[in-house]
Amino acid sequence: MSRHESPRPLGHLPGVSAGAAVPSAPAAGNEVWTVLRLMRWSGEYLQGKGIERGRLDAEHLLAHALGVGRLQLYLQFDRPLEREELERFRPLLKRRAQREPLQYILGRAAFRELDLRVDPRVLIPRPETEVLVEEVLGWAAARGRPELSALDVGTGSGAIALSLAVEGPFSRVVATDASAEALEVAGENAREAGVADVVELRRGSLFEAVGTEEAFDVVVSNPPYVAETEVASLEPEVGAWEPRGALLGGPDGLAVIRAVVAGAGRHVVSGGLLALEMGAGQAASVVEAVESTGTYDDVRVRRDLAGRERVLLARRAPTAVDMNRGTRQA
Repeated sequence: MSRHESPRPLGHLPGVSAGAAVPSAPAAGNEVWTVLRLMRWSGEYLQGKGIERGRLDAEHLLAHALGVGRLQLYLQFDRPLEREELERFRPLLKRRAQREPLQYILGRAAFRELDLRVDPRVLIPRPETEVLVEEVLGWAAARGRPELSALDVGTGSGAIALSLAVEGPFSRVVATDASAEALEVAGENAREAGVADVVELRRGSLFEAVGTEEAFDVVVSNPPYVAETEVASLEPEVGAWEPRGALLGGPDGLAVIRAVVAGAGRHVVSGGLLALEMGAGQAASVVEAVESTGTYDDVRVRRDLAGRERVLLARRAPTAVDMNRGTRQA
């Protein structure tokens, strides 16, 4: 057998259905599993389980099992794997075959400049949310002044709050979440990112943990916006593994977004920014909700990398009360 051929399965992993063979440790007289053979076979195995990027995921899992970077695998294609290495790899492959998200198995997720801890206590950060952060950072840079403040409503892993603290001119970021478990993860990430002194974590649903007189230059949120009727159509990695509380936004997906819009005006300074992520097809309804408050002007929608309307930006318009009180403007 050449090194470019796929090896024959050497056994069956307990608990996997018949025909779903996975590599077992090679024994005397059996053919040796090299890095390349295992990568190819495992990639095909995962594709057979409905995982489109099976080869890439297999590479990540093998690199994790071997304690090396993924690209380092390409420098050792012909290296035979030891029994102990295969035994570390097999349960990881089994978990991915059961459609557990790759990020939960690895325990990490990349987000902009951050390498975040993630597990089933928090939603896995998405590229769409990077667009939300990019828009907020662009707005902040245009202000031309340091020491801005931000409120991140429903922080989860802390991806938004930490990115603002790490990349932007934000000297104070308050991040709230109803889940104590999510805040534990966010706290670990804040310490690893070196911004625990900038990001203050508070437990509470929406604005419960925010004082009535507290106002920020930016209120930002990636709220749950999946409609309950859409759950059955979600990929198994999402519907079966990620926390429902961070996903579902009521019957039409807009319940939490409406609540954020209704409460945010009390906590955005005059001229400040409200920035929201929303689901595909929700832009018109969210714009209507924002405009109906009479609190904002200059309402804009930005598209994500797939061309979907994904981010809403709105400026809090000054009111007569603001001007009479001399309220600070962003």
